[in-house]
Amino acid sequence: MKQTRIVITGVGLTAPNGNSLPEFRKNLLNGVSGITEIDVRFMGRHPAGMCTFDPLKYQKKKDVRIGTRVGSISIYCAQEALADCGLKLDGRDMSRVGIYLGITEHGNVETENEVYNISQFKYDTKFWTHHHNPRTVANNPAGEVSMNLGITGPAYTIGAACAAGNMGLIHAAQMLRLGEVDLALAGGVSESPQTFGIFAGFKSQNALAAHADPTKASRPFDLARNGIVISEGGCIYTIERLADALKHGAKIYGEIAGYCVNSDATDAVLPNPERQTECVRQAIASAGMTVEDIDIVNTHATSTPQGDIQECVAIAEVFKSRSTPPHINNTKSFIGHAMGAAGALELAGNLPSFADLVVHPTINVDELDPQCDIPGLVFNQPRTAKRVDAILNNSFGMLGINSTLVIKRFVA
Repeated sequence: MKQTRIVITGVGLTAPNGNSLPEFRKNLLNGVSGITEIDVRFMGRHPAGMCTFDPLKYQKKKDVRIGTRVGSISIYCAQEALADCGLKLDGRDMSRVGIYLGITEHGNVETENEVYNISQFKYDTKFWTHHHNPRTVANNPAGEVSMNLGITGPAYTIGAACAAGNMGLIHAAQMLRLGEVDLALAGGVSESPQTFGIFAGFKSQNALAAHADPTKASRPFDLARNGIVISEGGCIYTIERLADALKHGAKIYGEIAGYCVNSDATDAVLPNPERQTECVRQAIASAGMTVEDIDIVNTHATSTPQGDIQECVAIAEVFKSRSTPPHINNTKSFIGHAMGAAGALELAGNLPSFADLVVHPTINVDELDPQCDIPGLVFNQPRTAKRVDAILNNSFGMLGINSTLVIKRFVA
C-alpha cells in the first residue's frame, strides 16, 4: 500500500523485569524472569508481575496520591519515550500531539478499594473518596498523561482486551496518516494485579497459574502449563511520520509496515484459530509482504492449555509453505500477562533484534507440549538469526478480538 510512512522513534517502558528498554532486553536475553508472589485480597498469595519504576521521577507526591497506579505507569512511560526520542515539547503546538493508549480494563482497582474501605465503616458513603470518578473513567490513563505533559490534543484509551497494546500503535499510525496529529504517544498500559477481581475471575475459569516457584509459573508451550500470571506494566512509543522524524534527526527503531484487526465472533473466551490465521495473513498482506519475509513471530500465548495450542495451529497454518520457518518466541514467559500492555511490551522486547540479530527465547519450557511443537520455536536459550528484517507481533483478547502488527527494519 502506498501510504505515508510511519516510524517508531522512542520507547518508554516499565515491565516486571525492567524499567527501560536496555534493561528489559538484557533480562530477556539472560533468561531473567520478573515474576514474584503477592498477597491478593481474600485469596492469599499468587504469582504476579509487579513493576519497580519510580513514579516520583515525573510526578509530585500529591499527583501520585490523587491519581491512579496505571496513570503513574502511563506518565512514566510517556516521559521516558519522549526522552528516548530526544523530542522537546516546548514550543510545539500541543493540540497536534495525540495520546492513544490500549487498555484491557480500567476502574476496577479504584472501585474495589473504595468498597473495601467503606466496608470497614458499615458502608457509610461519607468515607468514599471524591477522587473516585476521575480515577475510574476509561480515559483516565491517557488523561493523566495529557495533564502531566500539558498536551491538549486527543487523549484517550482504546479498549481492546488483551489485543489493546497493538491497537494503540495501529490507531496512532492511522491518525498520523489522516493528518489528525503530528506526533503520537501510543502503546498499552495495565494495573491488573491491583484488583482481586481479575485473579478471582481467572481462578473461576481454571486459568490462574500456580507453581511452587513463581518465576516458573508463566510457561507457554510447556506441557505442565496451567494458566495465566497476571502482571502490570506499560510501554509507550513516540510514533511519527517519517518526514517529521528525519527533520529532527530521530533514531528510528522500525517502521510500521502493516496490521490487521478482526474478530472471532464465536466465543467470549475460547480463541478461534481460523480467525487468528486470517488476522496474521491479512497483516502480512497489508505490509506488502509474503510469509517468506517474516523473520520473528512474537506469540500472544498466555500459558493456558487450550489458548497456546490454538495459536500454534494458526501460526503453523500461515507459515506451512516455508522451507525454513521464522523464529517464534514468547515474552509472557518472563513477565506474565500484562493485559492491555502486553502487545506493546512484547514488541519492544524484540525491536533490538533489528540491530543485534538475536532472538530472545521463551523460558520455562521443561517439556514441550507436542501440540505446540511447531517449526521455529525458540525456547530456553537465545538464537542468532541470519536476518531480521520483519517482526510480526500477535495480540489476541477476550470476546474474540485479534490484532497483528508487522514492523519492518527501517531503510531510507
